[in-house]
Amino acid sequence: MRLRRLLQSSRQMDAAKPSVIEPEALEDLIRALAARGFRVVGPTRRDGAIVYDDLDSAQDLPTGWTDEQAPGSYRLERREDEARFGYAVGPHSWKQFLMPARVRLWRASRNGEGFDVEEEPGPERPLALIGVRACELHAIAIQDRVLLGGRYADRDYAARREDTFVVAVNCFEPGGTCFCASMGTGPRVDAGYDLALTELLDGGHRLLAEPGSERGGEVLAELPRRPASQVDLDAAETATAGAAERMGRRLDTTDLRGLLARNLEHERWDEVAERCLTCGNCTLVCPTCFCTSVEEVTDLTGTAAERVRSWDSCFSLEYSYIHGGSVRPSARSRYRQWLTHKFGTWHDQFGSSGCVGCGRCIAWCPVGIDVTQELTAIRGGQDADD
Repeated sequence: MRLRRLLQSSRQMDAAKPSVIEPEALEDLIRALAARGFRVVGPTRRDGAIVYDDLDSAQDLPTGWTDEQAPGSYRLERREDEARFGYAVGPHSWKQFLMPARVRLWRASRNGEGFDVEEEPGPERPLALIGVRACELHAIAIQDRVLLGGRYADRDYAARREDTFVVAVNCFEPGGTCFCASMGTGPRVDAGYDLALTELLDGGHRLLAEPGSERGGEVLAELPRRPASQVDLDAAETATAGAAERMGRRLDTTDLRGLLARNLEHERWDEVAERCLTCGNCTLVCPTCFCTSVEEVTDLTGTAAERVRSWDSCFSLEYSYIHGGSVRPSARSRYRQWLTHKFGTWHDQFGSSGCVGCGRCIAWCPVGIDVTQELTAIRGGQDADD
């Protein structure tokens, strides 16, 4: 018994150090997380994009696929290798699992002269997120501050966030619209994960695995692995450093809050308003946007009612509606509100920028509006991609 405990302790100590696993060990990782009762979700290929969904097997991962992104453009392309994480980011963010687009908060049923009120139960299983990028970890941390850090925590978000297991992935293949290096949010993860993976392709296909928590080390101890060599560590550092150098976009973040506050009447707002459709795509794909609306509905008999929360957008006329009309009736005013809040007044409210540089708002804008170009134009310099 004592020998068995010593052997188990030795394995856990070894797993606390960086290790190398083969790509096939991702199947063991998914099984280990599922055996612990987690709902395992991660990247998969569907409908011409890489999206996040439930993973039953490592076979569901987008092996050998990458994404080509530009303003208003997203395409999947075949890679020349079998990389499991050789893409940047797709239209989905982890927000869809931690803060779903539509949630019923409670339901009330008539009971005689009163009502019985039932709150919506929390998730049946905690989440295990596989493939979380550095920018997305920062986005989750921002939403934690917004939804959990105030006087009143969001009950539904807290229930979904509790016990979440995070398998992060360091980027080695940035997208054409990525600018996380400018925002200081990537491409290498720095905190907030249980296990971090760096996919290495040179010198043999393998993954460097680094535990970031005790339970991350426990899961790693169950996987077939070998100790990481200095060659492996250097290769991982080279991969992420190369990703930082190949960012598709750059942004000067010096005093953005002050810059925007001094330029509320800049002519660029009129120029972007001529292109903006106020469709709200940018807020839907953004991993940090948190605006919601609440609707209460009853059935025709008046015996049941429920309250539903759904995503909303500051680009919607109804979002800024008060008695008498909308506070922001023009596309110019709504785009200005979004950009100045995201990069400026977010600092006043939450102590950080609301942008993590993932580039989704650029790629998924139907008319290809590029926030890095807009901010650069307001600053008075050249376009960011010149």
